[in-house]
Amino acid sequence: MSPTSDPLLQPFQLKHLTLKNRLMLSSHEPAYAEDGMPKARYRAYHAERARAGIGLTMTAGSASVSRDSPPAFNNILAWKDEVVGWMRELTDECHDHGCAVMIQLTHLGRRTRWDKGDWLPSLSAGHEREVAHRAFPKKVEDWDIARLIADYADAAERMQAAGLDGIEIESYGHLMDQFWTPLVNELDAPWGGTLENRMRFAMEVLGAIRKRVGEEFIVGIRYSADECAKGGITQDEGFEITRRLKASGLVDFLNVIRGRIDTDAALTDVIPVQGMRSAPHLDFAGEIRAETALPTFHAAKIQDVATARHAIASGKLDMVGMTRAHMADPHIVAKILRGEEDRIRPCVGANYCLDRIYMGGGALCLHNPSTGRELEMPHEIAPAATRRKVVIVGAGPAGLEAARVAALRGHEVVVFEAASDPGGQVRLTARTPRRAEMMSLIDWRFAECERMGVRFRFNSFAEAETVLEEAPDMAIIATGGLPHAEGLESGDGLVVSAWDILSGDAQPGSNALIWDDAGDFAALQAAELLSEAGASVEIVTRDRNISSEVMSMSLTPAMRALQGRDVRFTVTRRLDAVRREGNQLVATLGSDFSTATAERRVDQVVVNRGTRPLDDLYFELRPGSLNLGEVDYEALIALRPQEIRRNPEGGYQLFRIGDAVSARNTHAAIYDALRLLRTV
Repeated sequence: MSPTSDPLLQPFQLKHLTLKNRLMLSSHEPAYAEDGMPKARYRAYHAERARAGIGLTMTAGSASVSRDSPPAFNNILAWKDEVVGWMRELTDECHDHGCAVMIQLTHLGRRTRWDKGDWLPSLSAGHEREVAHRAFPKKVEDWDIARLIADYADAAERMQAAGLDGIEIESYGHLMDQFWTPLVNELDAPWGGTLENRMRFAMEVLGAIRKRVGEEFIVGIRYSADECAKGGITQDEGFEITRRLKASGLVDFLNVIRGRIDTDAALTDVIPVQGMRSAPHLDFAGEIRAETALPTFHAAKIQDVATARHAIASGKLDMVGMTRAHMADPHIVAKILRGEEDRIRPCVGANYCLDRIYMGGGALCLHNPSTGRELEMPHEIAPAATRRKVVIVGAGPAGLEAARVAALRGHEVVVFEAASDPGGQVRLTARTPRRAEMMSLIDWRFAECERMGVRFRFNSFAEAETVLEEAPDMAIIATGGLPHAEGLESGDGLVVSAWDILSGDAQPGSNALIWDDAGDFAALQAAELLSEAGASVEIVTRDRNISSEVMSMSLTPAMRALQGRDVRFTVTRRLDAVRREGNQLVATLGSDFSTATAERRVDQVVVNRGTRPLDDLYFELRPGSLNLGEVDYEALIALRPQEIRRNPEGGYQLFRIGDAVSARNTHAAIYDALRLLRTV
């Protein structure tokens, strides 16, 4: 499709502002702020996407307008005057690339904690706590309301002074929505009761903003038009809210949400993750647009260009948000313009980005380690001055990323893989239908490697002689790990690993105990497979929480599947021993907290204790290497070449990456490969 006919590449007129195309980053908080300000890292993240052609970047999911809206997600502090200068720098750089810039302003209300920021009480339109953040809020008073209305207007004026093109007011799940929804609002008139009263706070805020910034400055609102909850805002009421927003004349665009976000599960329905339906609320957003004829924005797992194009071509949306997709690949627009749509790095829905934010970290992409590291780890990789030969053993995510980056550097690359196909542990992970999207991170890397001429030798179990026959300048061991299922006081031989269940090497029992001492997806996937087969399943962990390495939103689909089959969870217990009695296994459970023990009688014990490195080949090759396998960590972190020479007689550099070093996650494996190979 040519740029002149592609619906996504057509300009959109929003009042006086011409957006050069229909793709946007919806408001989101990557949690890169420093001291509450969008400094260099924050600016580089948005500028990268602006440079690549995005039409609109919406910064700062939930920039706080008041001191008593503390930064639960490392939010930008829009209540500080110093934010103006930092936002101007970000805006100017994005404007240099023809990209419009807006920001989302909010008061989080109860969607935060009292022990953040200045330790002020959280507040809301009622006393009920938000499940996700646990703080019991103060019920707002009249003097709070007057103060907050002024705070919103002040923050809007700061953004106008910073040169932004507009603002978006965040309603859904935040304070404004907490006034709207009958599930939260406990206030009397004039702020509670009827819909008119519940909307009064929003209308007064919007009116104060408009009075402060004038008619030309763009003001929109992101809100839920259907909470999908008993007693909450219904679809009918949501449409009435929409009509009133339009009639007010105070908003220039609508950004439509369906659902609520007060629990992890509800949030996951609003922003679906891996294994959930794509674009589930697109048609609903289209109904809102048809009802109002107001400019309508929307984002919710629109992760591929074809769906985004349909959203615009069908008239459902005016601007389509592809936020997580642009975390995976910031150059989507540039690749569309170059006719390289098939080379877009796909979002796999792993949600490492959002889950990390909600767990208190900064957004990172499982698939693309350069996201959030634009300053030190640019997305584009320059060719090397000298061509070298790189031999890689293992075609999992680490090995494939090493091959891709080495090939981009212009090196000759050979990859040995014992299996018949690439993928490593990811191929096992993707056997669970809900996690099948994970294979896209393998498929994309493999296609990129093939395009650049990387030679693959599958069904080839590489030994030291195999590698040395290739006369490598550098050997990379990316052989991953094998499941660790040993270390019990007794009974190691009576258990199977979670991998055995997932691979089919062990048939499901009828009454299974899973000891999850790793806290990752493998135990959940094994439980799902066992319970699907009709087994009674109990997952035991010594941790205080279940599945400690599976973060909040990613846990939701698994819990829905497992709770529907009555899979049980037991925390603060460890598996000490297993013995056989007749045709049963007796599992002895201990504890790190006391000497108390318990027993379970089952017919299958499954152990998930992570992996141990498959590193025999590395140690065979180490004596003949120049560096004896040593890594210069300072050089690695600073992105300088590895120049350690411990063995003058050595013939090659040797490194291992990913789980061949230690059991970590997919992002760590890919990051290992990227920062090591981009300097070779």
